[in-house]
Amino acid sequence: MTTHFTARAVLAAAALIAPHLAHAAVSAVDDAGQTVTLAQPARRIVSLAPHVTELIYAAGGGDRIVGTVSYSDFPPEARDLPRVGDNKALDLERIAALKPDLIVVWRHGNAQKQTDRLRALGMPLFFSEPRKLESIPENLEKLGTLMGTEAVATRAATDFRQQVETLRKTYASRAPVTVFYQVWQQPLMTLNGQHLVSDLLALCGGRNLFANETPLVPTVSVEAVIAGNPEAMLTAGIGATRPDKPLADFSMWEKWKQVTAVARNNLFIIDGDLVNRAGPRVVKGAAEICKDLEIARSRRTGRPG
Repeated sequence: MTTHFTARAVLAAAALIAPHLAHAAVSAVDDAGQTVTLAQPARRIVSLAPHVTELIYAAGGGDRIVGTVSYSDFPPEARDLPRVGDNKALDLERIAALKPDLIVVWRHGNAQKQTDRLRALGMPLFFSEPRKLESIPENLEKLGTLMGTEAVATRAATDFRQQVETLRKTYASRAPVTVFYQVWQQPLMTLNGQHLVSDLLALCGGRNLFANETPLVPTVSVEAVIAGNPEAMLTAGIGATRPDKPLADFSMWEKWKQVTAVARNNLFIIDGDLVNRAGPRVVKGAAEICKDLEIARSRRTGRPG
């Protein structure tokens, strides 16, 4: 009889504890260094950037997104999600009406005043802005924690790290290639060493010509590019709409034959969705860059690639 009583007591205690475990608080530190704590895993999420949408899906929470912004078009099912604006202007009333228990924000992409207003309304904000390759799987894992989808998020993070390591082993020790990454033509803009794209270049044995510039997206002169004599030039295409069409073309460089990249036709266009969005697909963008830099190496004369 004592044994039966003890068993019933254990089951009763477990029944009391189980609901509390199911709704246990979760927390994670975001890319702004702030600890985000939720009373229970998020069930209604608003994503305020395309890369965030991709991260949430990959981490196992796609069915929890109740609103997102323009250009959130991957995976394909994301195209059917309700829209709450874009990175320049958010519909704050609509966001509030969706009653999210978590809003994932692009730290420097969303308007500061609007995100401040969301915070003032008491809505939990998680800032996502991966600047390094290793930050992407970390974002996956943290979002998995906040959504209670740790198993899926961990698998996605592990797969990403393995793909990056494969590229690193293949290309990082190759002869370096100096690269000018062109963001825009008029004015002439590039990216510095703190940008994720610069990390992709380094993974492939590339050297960002303007890595030491102070602004994240510096404006540079034609003369500075010519003086730097890059061996390759890269720019991003529009992406899913027209991956073959560049955001900034290379036509202005045709007359500068003294630049090695121009002389050897090392002018490469990359799918913008794979390099401009700091989500899981960025490893595919890295693979494209690595292949392009290999082409540049193969065009050297009298030197090993």
